[in-house]
Amino acid sequence: MTRIALSNQNLSVDHRQRGIAYLSLLLLVSLMAIASLASVTVTSMIERRQAEEELLFIGSQFQSALISYANSTPPGMPRNPRNLDDLLVDRRSSLPRRHLRKIYVDPITKTTDWGIILAVDRSIIGIHSMSNQKPIKIDHFPTQFMYFKGAAGYKDWVFRIENVRR
Repeated sequence: MTRIALSNQNLSVDHRQRGIAYLSLLLLVSLMAIASLASVTVTSMIERRQAEEELLFIGSQFQSALISYANSTPPGMPRNPRNLDDLLVDRRSSLPRRHLRKIYVDPITKTTDWGIILAVDRSIIGIHSMSNQKPIKIDHFPTQFMYFKGAAGYKDWVFRIENVRR
């Protein structure tokens, strides 16, 4: 009888050890899942910050192209383009001029659909992203974009000819 009691006791200890090993495995898997999720979140944040920097660069390219277009206007011609393609090839004079290399893809929406700011005469004076997302960057902008401080969305990052201080 003593021998049976020892066998049950050994079985009981072995059963507890398997339970602890199982709980340890569950804890390890949970910790790995949390670490993986944190990694994805950090990676996503880094990608968004890079997209914001790219949007600032692309916006400055559009802004420079609009200024170049306005400054190269022949007498009696409109100062602002009617569409974005006019920035690619300006045919207002005998020698076509390129103010913009290409219509860039919005790094936030991943499309070439830009919000267009029109003047009273329906000519383009600015562009903005079509994204409603809240920006990560809310302060410490380059001087030319200081008016973006505290913007509620990327749509508020308007790259326009009037915002340029000359």
